[in-house]
Order: sequence, then C-alpha cells, then structure tokens
Amino acid sequence: MNISGSGPVVLRILLGAELRRLRELAEVTPQQAAHEIGASESKISRMERGRNAFKQEDVAELLFLYGVSDETVREDLLSLTRRANQPGWWHSYNDVLPGWFQPYVGLENAARRIRTYESHYIPGLLQSPDYAAAVIALDGFRAEELDRRVTLRRDRQRRFRDGALRLWAIIDEAALRRPFGGAEVMRHQLEELVAATKLPNLTLQVTPFAVGGHTAPGGFSILRFPDPQMTDVIYVEQLTNALYLDKREEVDTYLLVMERLSIVSASPTESIDIINHIMDDY
Repeated sequence: MNISGSGPVVLRILLGAELRRLRELAEVTPQQAAHEIGASESKISRMERGRNAFKQEDVAELLFLYGVSDETVREDLLSLTRRANQPGWWHSYNDVLPGWFQPYVGLENAARRIRTYESHYIPGLLQSPDYAAAVIALDGFRAEELDRRVTLRRDRQRRFRDGALRLWAIIDEAALRRPFGGAEVMRHQLEELVAATKLPNLTLQVTPFAVGGHTAPGGFSILRFPDPQMTDVIYVEQLTNALYLDKREEVDTYLLVMERLSIVSASPTESIDIINHIMDDY
C-alpha cells in the first residue's frame, strides 16, 4: 500500500477499502458490523467508501469483530486511522469551502493525473486570478470572501504549477469566448492559457464549434491516483452539490466520453491556433 505521500482523503478511502476487505474475509455482514459499533448500516457503507472520518474506537472494535488479532496489523491500521483524521492544508479555508467540495480538493491534492472537460469555464487549475474573481463574483460574495476563494483557487494550482500533477484539459470553444470580467481580463486569461501549454505536464485541446454535437453531458473530471488500490474517481459538479462516482461501469462510461472528446477536438497545436485567433477578438 503506497500511502507515504497521501493526504487524509485518500487515506480514508484506502482505510475504508481495507476494512471492507477484512469484513468480507471474516464473512461479517454490514448489519453485524453496524450492530457491533452501535451505528447504522449506512455509516458502515460511508466508512468503507471513505466518505467520513473514522473514530479510533470504532475501528478497534471492528478489527476485533473481524478477527484481526495481530498487534502489528492492528497498530498499523489504527495509525492509519489517526493519519486519515488529520486535516489537510485546505481545512484552513473551511470558512469559504463548501462541505460538498472539500472531498474533491483532497482528491485533487492526491491525484497524479486529471483529465477534465469544461463547457462553460476555463478549468479552475488554469484560471488567472482576475478571471477566477470574475467567475466567483457571479455568486455575489463579499469582497473579503471573494479574495479568500481566489487565493484558495491559486493554492490548488500549486501542484500543477510545480509539475506534480499531470493535467489533460479539453475546453469547449464556448468557454473561451464567454467574456468573464471584460475584454482585458479575457485576453490576459487566454495569454496565460497559451503560456501554460508550454508546460510539459499539460495537454490542452479545444472542442471547436465546427465539431457540432457530441456526447459530453457537461463539465466533468476524471482523477487518477498513484496508488493502484484506488480506482479512478469521476467528479461532476452541480449547483449546490457534487457527484463522486467510482463504480467501474460509471468510470468506464466517462472514460469513453472523454476518449471521444479527445478524438473530435482539435489537436494541441491546432488548439493554440484557435486560442490565438479568439484572442484577436479581444
């Protein structure tokens, strides 16, 4: 289990998967596990999917129920529990970070590769500060909260800028032409986008209007992690919440849509030409 550099969200997912494996190996039902710790079956499901924090006493009781008597194994898993409960750097932004978005920031922080499609906005990891401010301002936040949210977005970009995260972004032409913040802001954003294409860890494609219709349902991201035990996670953002999909059939469907988008979209070289052409309009 390669967890040395993993953040708390990933650790919770890995711990949950291990607890599920041990439960199934012991032939214990979710109902029995829930009864052991005085909880609901839905809590066991959330724990095994890494959807919430773990109580040390709950994990200890479940390990006893599952017949895990080896003290080294127990201590390793309890140590993992403590680490999984530690706050990530993004928790300092709890005042402006919606609860439904916190898991994504943690997953993004742990991902090795992200493939994303955006139909309305420049992807957050590629947004300039002024463009980000113009997008966030649409929700009517106060000036100080707006500044905090822009800073959070810049902090999220750090791993990409440092080369620790590989990003493959496909952007609909409509997102490049929709003028957030006025002509000057848009021109600077597009200039930053072209400059970013020189980074070795970015692949950028534009889906031009000439393509016509395609099967993408809207913006979504596919996150891939260094630990082979972690499946890809699909992130689909909605107005007041988000979907986190990790079932194999769901992931495969989105992977197929992303592959189709990459085929019909302009090549990276052609995409730079499209962006430069759009810049001339500003």
